[in-house]
Amino acid sequence: MGRLNGHTAIVTGAASGIGRAIATLFATEGAYVLLADIANEPRGGGAPTLDVIREAGGEADFLTTDVSQWDNMSAAVGHVVKRNGRLDIIVNNAAIGDGGRLTETTQDVWDRTIAVNLTGVFMGCKAAARQMLTQEPRGEVRGRIVNISSQHGMIASPNHIAYGVSKAGVVYMTRQIAADYAKDGIVCNAVAPGKILTDMGGHVPTAAQQAYSHSRTPWPRLGQPEDVASAALFLASPEATYITGENLMVDGGWMAS
Repeated sequence: MGRLNGHTAIVTGAASGIGRAIATLFATEGAYVLLADIANEPRGGGAPTLDVIREAGGEADFLTTDVSQWDNMSAAVGHVVKRNGRLDIIVNNAAIGDGGRLTETTQDVWDRTIAVNLTGVFMGCKAAARQMLTQEPRGEVRGRIVNISSQHGMIASPNHIAYGVSKAGVVYMTRQIAADYAKDGIVCNAVAPGKILTDMGGHVPTAAQQAYSHSRTPWPRLGQPEDVASAALFLASPEATYITGENLMVDGGWMAS
């Protein structure tokens, strides 16, 4: 408890799923968290993340945010800095998953997926880094960036070409930022989830899809949002400093098998 005491964070896509788990864990560990999402209501139902955090005694605000828009991401960073004087952590988690093979993917689907999943991460990283460069370091570090990629940034994302390309771009972007800004005290890493069961509404995996995921995952269960949140917490904490440019797999051993 208290691994992020006194730290400030932005988590994009914090209303639902993995982002919700990350935001609530960060708040439990003592961080002030700005929940940046397009909508406040969880897609899977239940109380809004803001209410969950505040009722547990944590500190958080919600700001309606389209991560693909520079003015939205700049405003999110500005909100945290105005309230707390600095931004210590950003978790670029917001993503969408429209699918289709190459010949079935419309330009509209491609453009929107890239806008949210890749340009949105670029906007978040840029807005955060510009602020972090102005801050005095905490120890060796001015700020930490954690991007949520995917195992499908390294292997094919069947029938989801736009999603797979966007996540591969996040992996590369993470390494580039880490290399370019290490000398400035900015740590940048990614977390790559495997098959994570989220209550996000919409598509529900079929029995066959679940069986396939189990067959590919050596660990005897599939992932939960809290598994990804714990990895993000480690990379966002002072425990992770001489670690930068990494893409941490949270996949139950899928990529190892």
